[in-house]
Amino acid sequence: MSDVPADLLYSEEHEYLKKTETADVYQVGITDYAQGELGDVVYVELPSAGETYTRGAVFGTVEAVKAVSDLYCPISGEIVEVNASLGDDPGKVNSDPYGAGWMVKIRISDETERDTLLGPDEYTKHIG
Repeated sequence: MSDVPADLLYSEEHEYLKKTETADVYQVGITDYAQGELGDVVYVELPSAGETYTRGAVFGTVEAVKAVSDLYCPISGEIVEVNASLGDDPGKVNSDPYGAGWMVKIRISDETERDTLLGPDEYTKHIG
């Protein structure tokens, strides 16, 4: 059974959105379900801080033993921080997807887009 924290929002593509201490900044990563489906993550390609993305745009890739998967931006905004530690230890995505395995922090440009994401109960149903 996958871990689906109650305080996060989720995309149908298996990214999560987690509130940070800064008002309009959210942490983005892949869900526990997604990392489990991918298998051991061996490489993560992420954007640079300052780049902007629209909701649904590809912002990077995750390479695992089983497959390479695109990362989809769950919400529009500007990347304000990238988890550089994943370059040295991409396995954090597997061991701690909601903590040390986060990928980017994004300053969202349209708060109403959060309403398009799934809550924990909806995401749990989505992954079956």
